[in-house]
Amino acid sequence: MKRLFAVVLLLWLPLSVHAALNVFACEPEWGALTREIGGVDVKVYTATTAMQDPHRIEARPSLIAQTRRAGLLVCTGAELEVGWLPLLLRESGNAAVQPGRPGYFEAARYVTLLDKPVLLDRSQGDVHAAGNPHIQTDPRNLARVGAALAQRLSEVDPAHAADYQARWKAFSARWEAAIARWQQQGAPLKGMPVAVQHKSFTYLLNWLGLREVATLEPKPGVEPSVGYLAEVAARLKASPAKMVLRAAYQSPRASEWLAERANIPAVALPFTVGGAASADDLFGLFDVTLAELLKAAK
Repeated sequence: MKRLFAVVLLLWLPLSVHAALNVFACEPEWGALTREIGGVDVKVYTATTAMQDPHRIEARPSLIAQTRRAGLLVCTGAELEVGWLPLLLRESGNAAVQPGRPGYFEAARYVTLLDKPVLLDRSQGDVHAAGNPHIQTDPRNLARVGAALAQRLSEVDPAHAADYQARWKAFSARWEAAIARWQQQGAPLKGMPVAVQHKSFTYLLNWLGLREVATLEPKPGVEPSVGYLAEVAARLKASPAKMVLRAAYQSPRASEWLAERANIPAVALPFTVGGAASADDLFGLFDVTLAELLKAAK
C-alpha cells in the first residue's frame, strides 16, 4: 500500500509544480512592472539595462533564445526598439509573441504620446513617427500601462487571472499614493527652466511642469559638436536654465561642458530602474529622480 501511495505521489508531483509564465521585457521599467503584477506567476527576463541606449541594442543570439521561450513580450513600442526587436521576433520563430497576438504587448499604445512630428523627415535625426517613446518618466503613464498589462497577463495566463488582478489592485493603491507624494515634493520645480541632453524627459517635464529651454543635440540622436554647444551656451545667456539633464546611460561630456560654461548643475537622472544605486525598483526610480532634481534646484 505504501509503495502504491509513493508511485501515485511521484506521478502527481510534476503536475502540481507551478509553471511560471516566461515574460520577455525589452526595458527595465517593464520588467519591474511585470514583476509587481506577476509575482510568483511570472519569470521575467529583461533584455536591456539602465546603462544601455534602448534605441541601439544588438540582436544577440541570447536575446533570440529568450524571445523563443517567451509566452508574453512586453516592450515600449512607438519605434523605440525598431532597430533590434523585429529581428528577434523573426529569428525566434515564436508565433505567440508576434505583433497582433495576445503575447505581444506594447506599452505606448495605452498612453497619449507627446512630441508627435508634424512632418516625417529622417534627415531631422532619430524622429519617431508615433511620438516620443520615453513614456516611463511620468509615473502616471506607468499606472495606465499597468492596468492594461494586468489585463493582458490575465488573458495570456487565465489560470492566474485572479492573482494578477489582486496584485495589480494592491500595487495601484501604493502607486497612486506615491504619485501624490512625488507631486507634492516636486511642486517647487514647477515652471523651472532646464536644458536637456536628449529628448529623454519630455514626459517627466510635462508631469512636474518643468520648462525645457534648450536641447543639447542639434537633432535627436545626433551628438553635438563643440561649436553647436557653444551656440546653446550663448542662447542660454538670454534664456538661462537652472540645470542640464541627461539620462544615466548617456555620456556626460556634453552636459558637463555646458554646465561648466553656463554655471549650472549637470544632473544625471536614472531614467529607468537600475539607473542609480537606490533606483532598484519603480518606487526608487522616482524617489531618486525627485531627490536629484530638488537638490540641483537648490
